[in-house]
Amino acid sequence: MARRRVRTWAAAVATGVLVVVVATASAAAAAGAEEKLMVEMTLVPGAASTGAVCLDGSPPAYHLHQGSGAGARGWLLQFEGGGWCNGARSCAQRARTSLGSSSLMNKLDTFSGLLSNDPAMNPDFYNWNRVKMRYCDGGSFTGNSEFRNGSSVIYMRGQRIWDAIITDLFQKGLAKAEKVLLSGCSAGGLATFFHCDDLEERLRGTAMVKCMSDAGFFLDVDDISGRNTVRSFFNGVVDFQGVQKNLNKNCSDSTVKSYQCFFPQYALRSIRAPYFILNSAYDVYQFFQNFVPRSSDPRGQWSRCKVALSACNSSQIATLQGLRSAMLMALKPFEGESKVGMFINSCFSHCQSESQDTWFAPNSPRLHDKTIAKLVGDWFFERGAAQEVDCPYPCDSTCHNIIPF
Repeated sequence: MARRRVRTWAAAVATGVLVVVVATASAAAAAGAEEKLMVEMTLVPGAASTGAVCLDGSPPAYHLHQGSGAGARGWLLQFEGGGWCNGARSCAQRARTSLGSSSLMNKLDTFSGLLSNDPAMNPDFYNWNRVKMRYCDGGSFTGNSEFRNGSSVIYMRGQRIWDAIITDLFQKGLAKAEKVLLSGCSAGGLATFFHCDDLEERLRGTAMVKCMSDAGFFLDVDDISGRNTVRSFFNGVVDFQGVQKNLNKNCSDSTVKSYQCFFPQYALRSIRAPYFILNSAYDVYQFFQNFVPRSSDPRGQWSRCKVALSACNSSQIATLQGLRSAMLMALKPFEGESKVGMFINSCFSHCQSESQDTWFAPNSPRLHDKTIAKLVGDWFFERGAAQEVDCPYPCDSTCHNIIPF
């Protein structure tokens, strides 16, 4: 008897954060039975003295669950995601939320998926030191500017926040690490491209450093109207937040426009450290915000398709295949490179490493019978080939997405 599917679709487009939660009934039951690991927040001491502050001037923060046993000298650093702000108005609004102020953040955070401490749920990294770096700068941890309007100040200090967190973690054992995985989801996944080589350089001669982007491979792609809305938006982030000088210099020297290095497809070419790309070829954030933004669909012809794929007509499905084609084209230069791993599935999803259901579970997504956790582990520990690319939608029956059955 086929298992009953349970589907949930939630979007918070106004804040730039899109959340998709889909699971089978059996996975939902397993998640309910899982004992949640709640980790306390740490405010970075002395960060304000270096100007490393959130948008509202509050100190940056992270959550650390210490490793043990054989994993005591392994470190997994995870950037939190949550969109961006690219102007005074959007950054001021963001400063009044948990994505712009540590004073508004939850003081406890759930660690699951690749942050889990359960060997049955996270077999390769469960006993490492695992850190979640909270996101409060709106520029993927790269900005270094401020905006003043009378007595009001907005601080875009993402680069300084990164420096302050790493400096503090060095004092807590990171300096003695032997193995390090720098990861992140969404805007946090994008941040890994900017800080991967920096971390590798800081630990050179001490630790093996590798990096993974989860749903952070944002494409430099035209929307369905022929305009490139994401390029315009990212250009605004780079200019307003003063990101230019913090982008990869090798990339910046090889491109005409500095904002291009805010796109992973250009930045990755200049990164020295080994890299893993975990992404859906039909990433729902890019589908909603970059490929079919509201401005490209004034008559709302895509509204029903965005609610449920069963409502998409054949022409719309064919158009969505163009998003997959753009993803594969951007990744083509890295095919066959031993230092680059890939798990590119054809699920309509966004971020798959922090959720237990998609990271490692009895019914989690698979490519050639490999879970995400298995392929990432094989790549990190060099246990075998680690590049898997899915066939086009709707061929994959292991997906956790909005496809009705």
